[in-house]
Formats: sequence, structure tokens, C-alpha cells
Amino acid sequence: MGKGTVMRFLVIVKGNQKYEAGAMPTEQELTEMGKFNDELVKAGVMLAGEGLAPSSKGARISYEGKKRTVRDGPFTEAKELIAGFWIWQVKNKAEALEWAKRIPFQEGDVEIRQFFETEDFGVEFTPELREQEERQRAAMAKNKQQSGR
Repeated sequence: MGKGTVMRFLVIVKGNQKYEAGAMPTEQELTEMGKFNDELVKAGVMLAGEGLAPSSKGARISYEGKKRTVRDGPFTEAKELIAGFWIWQVKNKAEALEWAKRIPFQEGDVEIRQFFETEDFGVEFTPELREQEERQRAAMAKNKQQSGR
């Protein structure tokens, strides 16, 4: 991305009834998405991106004090579910929106949410907590290298 302020955004691909029914993308859709992802990578924008299995293969965990309740999918509100995501690194929200307008979808919705960065947490994020986070990020990077993903 070069020098200057950089913001990270989570681009959430919303689910729909076809996705929840297990419909997979066509070869043409996969080809178009591959080209778009190539552009994102070449521009230094894309940090990660994945499609997700339908909610029928997932679960939800609810927390109430010490109590944990697990509910297996599927979940009924398809339009509120996440079908996939990208993590983009851009200069600002406007740049993220420009990229999002180019996503080769013919229908559906995406939601764009900015990540909090370390400096957003203020004095409550003590030097000790910052060091802990740096250790965690280093360990995650090592885990990613070792898994080959």
C-alpha cells in the first residue's frame, strides 16, 4: 500500500436463500471473482478472503453469565447470515466503497465494516496488553506459515 494512513475493512458478503440451500457458484462466476481478486491482490488491497459453508454446517453459541447454549444450524434469517468475506487494506472508506462497487455480483448485498486499530483503544490498552497482542499476532503468523495457508 505504500506509506500513509491505511485502514482495514471487513467486507461481509451476505447470504441468501440460494446460498443457504447449498448453491455453488458457476464456472463463469468463479472466473469473474478470480479476476476481481487478482485485481485486489495486484493493487495491494486484499489481505484475506474466503467463502463460507451454509449455516446448516455451523452452530451458534449463546452466553448468559457462566451458561453456554449451543444451537446447531441451519438458521432461518438467510439475509442476515454471512456467505463469505474479504479483508481489505485501503486508504479510506471511500476507496473501500469504490472497490466494493466493482465486485462482480449480479444480486445480493455486502456490508463494509472498519477494523479497530491499536491506536483506537486509548490508554486502557496498556503497554503490557499491546505486547501481548504483538506476541499473539506473531504466533498467528507463524501458525499460518506452518499450516501452509
